[in-house]
Amino acid sequence: MLKKKFKPAFEGLLNGMAHRSIRIQFLLGALAAAAGLVLKITSGEWIAVVLCIGLVITTEYLNTAIEFVCNYLTTKKDAKIKEIKDLAAGAVLVSSLTALVTAIIILLRHI
Repeated sequence: MLKKKFKPAFEGLLNGMAHRSIRIQFLLGALAAAAGLVLKITSGEWIAVVLCIGLVITTEYLNTAIEFVCNYLTTKKDAKIKEIKDLAAGAVLVSSLTALVTAIIILLRHI
């Protein structure tokens, strides 16, 4: 029963790895984690890093899903579809900038 509930979620995770933008976010997350190991960051800093990595990867998955829905609805240029895609991309930008500022705050403490 539980396996049935999680199967679509795991399939979604694996399907997402076919997309370059998601793979890039996983790579950047791994680099952030490696930097944390090298800098020997505190447990509180680890919490911030893990939350930021999760935030960015989550927004990238949602952005990709929204792009898929929009592309499924129409392949024609449409101002509303562009606005929807731009909003989703903006969410990725906000989460990425949040992660960047967090990383800068942590790095400054260790440099």
